[in-house]
Amino acid sequence: MNVTLHDKPLEIRLTRAAQKALASRATPLVAEMELLFSCLLRKRVLFGDDTVASTPVDNRLAVRFKPIMTRRCSVAEGGAHPPSEGFPLENPRPYVPNWLAIDYRRGEWVGEFGYAE
Repeated sequence: MNVTLHDKPLEIRLTRAAQKALASRATPLVAEMELLFSCLLRKRVLFGDDTVASTPVDNRLAVRFKPIMTRRCSVAEGGAHPPSEGFPLENPRPYVPNWLAIDYRRGEWVGEFGYAE
């Protein structure tokens, strides 16, 4: 499954469990790929239902790429939700991942994304 995000192809990899869970949803699942710029880079995938600023893959799945940066570099404040703000990129295309993998385990959505083929 593929979609174009910011003029770049994104390969979507769904496990069988994810395909089954998506098929049973009444509303689209949004997979947000968050790239955090800080002292180090952090990648994570967040899941939700808000389709604002997302790109539909099909009627059950939409994706969104969200670059953010921390307000300051502090390991102590890192945690799951460090103080951060949007990081608008003039050209996000080079930062958009090549692939997004989604699984559904023990009732929870799990995802990761990457840049290598």
